[in-house]
Amino acid sequence: MRARLPRVAGDALVSLEQVAGAFVTAVLAFGVLSWLGVVLVLCVVGVGLLLVPNALRAVHAVAERERNRLRRTNGPFLGPGDPPGQLGAARNDPDVRRELRWLVGHATGGLLLAALGLLLPISGLRDVTVPLWWRFFAQGEVTPTLSLWVVGSWGSAFAALLLGVGWIALSATLTPAMARWLVRRGLRLLPLDPSSDLTLRVAQLSATRAAALDAHATELRRIERALHDGTQNRLVAVTVLLGAARRAAERNPAAAAEILERAQAAAEDALAELRGVVRSILPPVLADRGLTGALRGLAATSPIPCDLRVDVPGRCAAAVEATAYFVVAESLTNAARHSGATAVDVDVRRRGDELYVRVTDNGKGGADEARGSGLLGIRLRVEALDGTVTMTSPVGGPTTLEVRLACGS
Repeated sequence: MRARLPRVAGDALVSLEQVAGAFVTAVLAFGVLSWLGVVLVLCVVGVGLLLVPNALRAVHAVAERERNRLRRTNGPFLGPGDPPGQLGAARNDPDVRRELRWLVGHATGGLLLAALGLLLPISGLRDVTVPLWWRFFAQGEVTPTLSLWVVGSWGSAFAALLLGVGWIALSATLTPAMARWLVRRGLRLLPLDPSSDLTLRVAQLSATRAAALDAHATELRRIERALHDGTQNRLVAVTVLLGAARRAAERNPAAAAEILERAQAAAEDALAELRGVVRSILPPVLADRGLTGALRGLAATSPIPCDLRVDVPGRCAAAVEATAYFVVAESLTNAARHSGATAVDVDVRRRGDELYVRVTDNGKGGADEARGSGLLGIRLRVEALDGTVTMTSPVGGPTTLEVRLACGS
């Protein structure tokens, strides 16, 4: 029993929090349902037809608020987009019908259930504390929650306390069941219709495939430019110098030696450039030291002081690690070149099957993907792995880039 009580109390508190959140959305749903009733009445005279699209958007807004609440405790799931603007399309939309079914039930039975779930513990706390404050009120002014008697003596005050204990016990018993019912109903009606979910997923995968092809083409162009503008030019210089040295060997051996030395330096530069291109494709340090070691190397060589935190137990797929490395490297480069930042914070962690990367700098902000600066390349590379990119960069800073990647084994 001692081991069970803390668990029961913990479940009751979590359930009470969920019921409180459901009560807020139920009150909003009741307001929207009342507005829908007004719109339906106005439809009789024709005026309400103009208000139907706005009313459906209000329904969707309340449903989306409830979805966000459910996602925090039950994991992510897809919801429908904005409802159609045309009345005929909205009438035939299964997601609109599901949202309306949820709204009617949540604004009526859900509101009563959530209100009861909050009233029980509030009544219990009130009655339990009656012995502490009943004497500060005039005779006959204090009664228990159900007004079964008037508290006029210590005996009746302690009787109210026992009633409060009963309310709290009843709340601990019933509130989890109430919360589960509200959650089950929301999860049954608020996610996308299964057929819509499949259609959307196919569209997402098509877009991801296109992004992967674009990212691949962009990477090939980058490698081609690096080889053409850097390594190829240096190798041409080596060829020219070797030809000059061969011609000078017969006339001026001393000059030939100097030209050969320049050719050797150019060849070494070409080799270094070639190594840089190879490292940019898949840095060898990832294979040698893993993602943690590779990121520590980046932080150590960053021109801006970098506070790095990495919590990635085990290894992720090579493509995922390479993308995370690329995101951090490109973000540090962008911060050094464009932001004017004096400090960068990098947080990389694995949670379950997802890898999270967050890079924040204290620069001037105002970063815009449309103006280049490598942000589009980051997005393409991340979306090619079906990941997500979120960036906030208000003018004046700070700039925060958040990336989430599915971390395969």
